[in-house]
Amino acid sequence: MVDGPAPPAAPRQPPPDCALCPRLAAFRAANVAAHADWFNAPVPAFGPVGARLLVVGLAPGLRGANRTGRPFTGDVAGVLLYETLIAAGVAEGPYAERADDGLTLTDCRIVNAVRCVPPENKPTPAEIRTCRPFLEGELEGLDAVRAILALGKVAHDAVVRGLGLRLAAHPFGHGARHPLPDGRTLFDSYHCSRYNQNTGRLTPSMFREVVAACVRAVGDRHDAARPG
Repeated sequence: MVDGPAPPAAPRQPPPDCALCPRLAAFRAANVAAHADWFNAPVPAFGPVGARLLVVGLAPGLRGANRTGRPFTGDVAGVLLYETLIAAGVAEGPYAERADDGLTLTDCRIVNAVRCVPPENKPTPAEIRTCRPFLEGELEGLDAVRAILALGKVAHDAVVRGLGLRLAAHPFGHGARHPLPDGRTLFDSYHCSRYNQNTGRLTPSMFREVVAACVRAVGDRHDAARPG
Protein backbone atom coordinates (compact mmCIF):
# COMPACT_ATOMS: atom_id res chain seq x y z
CA MET A 1 0.00 0.00 0.00
CA VAL A 2 1.39 3.39 -1.03
CA ASP A 3 0.77 6.28 1.30
CA GLY A 4 -0.73 9.40 -0.20
CA PRO A 5 0.76 12.87 0.13
CA ALA A 6 0.91 14.27 3.62
CA PRO A 7 -1.80 16.82 4.43
CA PRO A 8 -0.58 20.42 4.54
CA ALA A 9 0.53 21.67 7.93
CA ALA A 10 -1.59 24.32 9.61
CA PRO A 11 0.08 27.74 9.66
CA ARG A 12 1.48 28.88 13.00
CA GLN A 13 -1.03 30.52 15.32
CA PRO A 14 -0.20 32.99 18.12
CA PRO A 15 0.02 31.44 21.62
CA PRO A 16 -2.91 31.93 24.01
CA ASP A 17 -0.81 34.24 26.17
CA CYS A 18 0.69 36.23 23.29
CA ALA A 19 2.31 39.40 24.63
CA LEU A 20 3.65 40.89 21.40
CA CYS A 21 1.27 43.86 21.61
CA PRO A 22 1.28 45.26 25.17
CA ARG A 23 -1.93 47.27 24.76
CA LEU A 24 -3.86 44.29 23.42
CA ALA A 25 -2.42 41.98 26.08
CA ALA A 26 -3.51 44.43 28.79
CA PHE A 27 -6.98 44.71 27.29
CA ARG A 28 -7.21 40.93 27.13
CA ALA A 29 -6.21 40.66 30.79
CA ALA A 30 -8.90 43.16 31.75
CA ASN A 31 -11.48 41.09 29.90
CA VAL A 32 -10.31 37.92 31.63
CA ALA A 33 -10.95 39.65 34.94
CA ALA A 34 -14.36 40.94 33.83
CA HIS A 35 -15.53 37.87 31.87
CA ALA A 36 -13.67 34.79 33.04
CA ASP A 37 -15.92 32.47 31.02
CA TRP A 38 -15.09 34.14 27.68
CA PHE A 39 -12.41 32.93 25.26
CA ASN A 40 -10.22 36.02 25.85
CA ALA A 41 -7.22 34.94 23.76
CA PRO A 42 -5.86 35.36 20.25
CA VAL A 43 -8.55 33.91 17.99
CA PRO A 44 -7.19 31.16 15.70
CA ALA A 45 -8.06 30.75 12.06
CA PHE A 46 -11.19 28.73 11.30
CA GLY A 47 -11.55 26.32 8.40
CA PRO A 48 -9.60 23.62 6.56
CA VAL A 49 -6.00 24.23 5.49
CA GLY A 50 -6.94 22.82 2.08
CA ALA A 51 -9.57 25.51 1.45
CA ARG A 52 -9.45 27.39 -1.84
CA LEU A 53 -11.03 30.59 -0.49
CA LEU A 54 -9.37 32.59 2.29
CA VAL A 55 -11.47 35.29 3.99
CA VAL A 56 -9.51 37.95 5.90
CA GLY A 57 -11.24 40.14 8.47
CA LEU A 58 -10.04 42.96 10.70
CA ALA A 59 -9.95 41.75 14.32
CA PRO A 60 -12.13 39.86 16.83
CA GLY A 61 -15.16 41.69 18.17
CA LEU A 62 -15.34 42.10 21.94
CA ARG A 63 -18.59 40.18 22.34
CA GLY A 64 -18.13 38.20 19.16
CA ALA A 65 -15.01 36.17 18.48
CA ASN A 66 -13.29 37.32 21.68
CA ARG A 67 -16.17 35.76 23.60
CA THR A 68 -16.74 32.64 21.48
CA GLY A 69 -13.24 31.87 20.20
CA ARG A 70 -14.23 31.58 16.53
CA PRO A 71 -13.88 34.33 13.90
CA PHE A 72 -17.05 36.33 13.25
CA THR A 73 -19.08 34.24 15.68
CA GLY A 74 -21.50 35.88 18.05
CA ASP A 75 -21.98 39.27 16.42
CA VAL A 76 -23.98 40.88 13.61
CA ALA A 77 -21.14 40.63 11.11
CA GLY A 78 -21.05 36.87 11.48
CA VAL A 79 -24.72 36.43 10.65
CA LEU A 80 -24.30 37.95 7.18
CA LEU A 81 -20.91 36.35 6.59
CA TYR A 82 -21.83 32.80 7.49
CA GLU A 83 -25.29 32.87 5.89
CA THR A 84 -23.63 34.04 2.68
CA LEU A 85 -20.89 31.41 2.80
CA ILE A 86 -23.45 28.67 3.41
CA ALA A 87 -25.57 29.87 0.47
CA ALA A 88 -22.46 30.03 -1.72
CA GLY A 89 -21.65 26.37 -1.00
CA VAL A 90 -18.34 26.79 0.86
CA ALA A 91 -19.83 26.17 4.31
CA GLU A 92 -22.53 23.91 5.65
CA GLY A 93 -24.53 23.27 8.78
CA PRO A 94 -26.33 25.63 11.14
CA TYR A 95 -24.97 28.96 12.29
CA ALA A 96 -26.18 29.68 15.82
CA GLU A 97 -23.66 32.34 16.89
CA ARG A 98 -21.61 29.98 19.05
CA ALA A 99 -18.50 27.94 18.38
CA ASP A 100 -20.20 24.57 18.98
CA ASP A 101 -23.17 25.16 16.66
CA GLY A 102 -22.07 22.48 14.17
CA LEU A 103 -21.15 24.89 11.38
CA THR A 104 -18.41 23.57 9.09
CA LEU A 105 -16.36 25.42 6.50
CA THR A 106 -15.91 23.06 3.56
CA ASP A 107 -13.87 25.12 1.06
CA CYS A 108 -13.17 28.31 2.99
CA ARG A 109 -10.87 29.45 5.77
CA ILE A 110 -11.33 32.60 7.85
CA VAL A 111 -8.65 34.57 9.65
CA ASN A 112 -8.28 38.08 11.05
CA ALA A 113 -5.47 40.50 10.28
CA VAL A 114 -5.19 41.11 14.04
CA ARG A 115 -5.82 38.09 16.26
CA CYS A 116 -6.63 39.83 19.58
CA VAL A 117 -9.59 42.07 20.30
CA PRO A 118 -8.58 45.75 20.25
CA PRO A 119 -10.18 48.48 22.38
CA GLU A 120 -13.03 50.15 20.45
CA ASN A 121 -12.42 47.72 17.56
CA LYS A 122 -9.47 49.84 16.43
CA PRO A 123 -6.04 48.21 16.27
CA THR A 124 -3.11 50.58 15.86
CA PRO A 125 -0.85 50.46 12.79
CA ALA A 126 1.90 49.03 15.01
CA GLU A 127 -0.40 46.22 16.22
CA ILE A 128 -1.43 45.38 12.67
CA ARG A 129 2.22 45.25 11.68
CA THR A 130 3.22 43.15 14.69
CA CYS A 131 0.50 40.57 13.96
CA ARG A 132 1.28 40.44 10.25
CA PRO A 133 3.64 37.41 10.42
CA PHE A 134 0.70 35.23 11.42
CA LEU A 135 -1.29 36.45 8.41
CA GLU A 136 1.76 35.95 6.20
CA GLY A 137 1.88 32.36 7.40
CA GLU A 138 -1.67 31.87 6.13
CA LEU A 139 -0.96 33.60 2.81
CA GLU A 140 2.22 31.64 2.15
CA GLY A 141 1.38 28.30 3.75
CA LEU A 142 -2.03 27.55 2.22
CA ASP A 143 -1.14 26.22 -1.20
CA ALA A 144 -4.72 25.45 -2.22
CA VAL A 145 -5.96 29.04 -1.84
CA ARG A 146 -6.98 30.52 -5.19
CA ALA A 147 -9.01 33.53 -4.02
CA ILE A 148 -8.60 35.88 -1.06
CA LEU A 149 -11.49 38.01 0.16
CA ALA A 150 -10.51 41.06 2.21
CA LEU A 151 -13.26 42.48 4.39
CA GLY A 152 -12.54 46.19 4.67
CA LYS A 153 -9.55 48.37 3.89
CA VAL A 154 -7.50 47.38 6.94
CA ALA A 155 -7.71 43.71 5.96
CA HIS A 156 -7.01 44.60 2.33
CA ASP A 157 -3.90 46.59 3.24
CA ALA A 158 -2.69 43.83 5.56
CA VAL A 159 -3.01 41.25 2.77
CA VAL A 160 -1.26 43.43 0.19
CA ARG A 161 1.60 44.25 2.56
CA GLY A 162 1.76 40.62 3.70
CA LEU A 163 2.33 39.60 0.10
CA GLY A 164 5.08 42.21 -0.30
CA LEU A 165 3.09 44.22 -2.86
CA ARG A 166 2.53 47.95 -3.28
CA LEU A 167 -0.70 49.43 -1.96
CA ALA A 168 -0.73 52.06 -4.72
CA ALA A 169 -0.89 49.29 -7.32
CA HIS A 170 -3.76 47.53 -5.50
CA PRO A 171 -6.24 50.19 -4.27
CA PHE A 172 -9.08 49.06 -2.04
CA GLY A 173 -12.60 49.32 -3.40
CA HIS A 174 -15.77 47.40 -2.78
CA GLY A 175 -16.09 44.81 -5.53
CA ALA A 176 -12.53 45.35 -6.72
CA ARG A 177 -10.65 42.38 -8.11
CA HIS A 178 -6.84 42.28 -8.06
CA PRO A 179 -4.95 39.56 -9.98
CA LEU A 180 -1.87 38.68 -7.95
CA PRO A 181 1.59 37.75 -9.26
CA ASP A 182 1.32 34.22 -7.85
CA GLY A 183 -1.82 33.46 -9.85
CA ARG A 184 -4.32 34.03 -7.08
CA THR A 185 -6.90 36.82 -6.99
CA LEU A 186 -7.62 39.31 -4.21
CA PHE A 187 -11.23 40.46 -3.91
CA ASP A 188 -12.41 43.40 -1.80
CA SER A 189 -15.63 43.99 0.10
CA TYR A 190 -16.75 46.52 2.62
CA HIS A 191 -16.62 44.92 6.03
CA CYS A 192 -19.89 43.21 7.03
CA SER A 193 -19.99 45.15 10.31
CA ARG A 194 -23.15 46.24 12.07
CA TYR A 195 -22.36 49.87 11.18
CA ASN A 196 -21.96 49.20 7.46
CA GLN A 197 -25.13 47.14 7.36
CA ASN A 198 -27.20 49.62 9.37
CA THR A 199 -26.10 52.57 7.25
CA GLY A 200 -26.69 50.72 3.99
CA ARG A 201 -23.08 51.02 2.92
CA LEU A 202 -23.10 47.24 2.54
CA THR A 203 -26.31 45.43 1.70
CA PRO A 204 -26.75 41.65 1.72
CA SER A 205 -27.05 41.63 -2.06
CA MET A 206 -23.80 43.59 -2.43
CA PHE A 207 -22.00 41.13 -0.21
CA ARG A 208 -23.49 38.09 -1.93
CA GLU A 209 -22.25 39.39 -5.29
CA VAL A 210 -18.66 39.66 -4.07
CA VAL A 211 -18.68 36.22 -2.45
CA ALA A 212 -20.22 34.72 -5.59
CA ALA A 213 -17.40 36.26 -7.64
CA CYS A 214 -14.86 34.65 -5.29
CA VAL A 215 -16.50 31.25 -5.63
CA ARG A 216 -16.62 31.56 -9.41
CA ALA A 217 -12.91 32.41 -9.48
CA VAL A 218 -12.11 29.43 -7.28
CA GLY A 219 -14.18 27.14 -9.45
CA ASP A 220 -12.65 28.40 -12.66
CA ARG A 221 -9.10 28.08 -11.47
CA HIS A 222 -8.93 25.28 -8.92
CA ASP A 223 -7.02 23.00 -11.26
CA ALA A 224 -4.34 25.57 -12.01
CA ALA A 225 -1.07 25.11 -10.17
CA ARG A 226 0.47 28.09 -8.43
CA PRO A 227 3.67 29.23 -10.15
CA GLY A 228 6.81 28.26 -8.26
